[in-house]
Order: sequence, then structure tokens, then C-alpha cells
Amino acid sequence: MAAKTTAENEIADEELEPVADETARQAQRVVAAYATDADECRMLLSMLGIGPAVKLD
Repeated sequence: MAAKTTAENEIADEELEPVADETARQAQRVVAAYATDADECRMLLSMLGIGPAVKLD
């Protein structure tokens, strides 16, 4: 059963730290291996915050 969301267990955005590059690459590989198609893979990576980097020119 999932834990209840309360003010006691919420994490503030400033308390979150980005994952290491190697950890993100490993997670990307796992997601890609289990995703049913490219759209699902992109959605899951985006939800996890480890999607491909967007180039800004």
C-alpha cells in the first residue's frame, strides 16, 4: 500500500539535488529497456527528470 502524502513527508524543491550523470545514464538505459515504445520512454524519462538534454542556441 502506498504511503499517504502529508505535509510531514513532503520535500521542498530546494532540498532536491540533481542525480549524478552516470546514475542518470544508467536509469535511462533501464527505462529504455522496459518501455514499450519511444513515446512511453520519452514520457517516463521526462517524469523522472532524466530526459535528454535540450540544446539552447
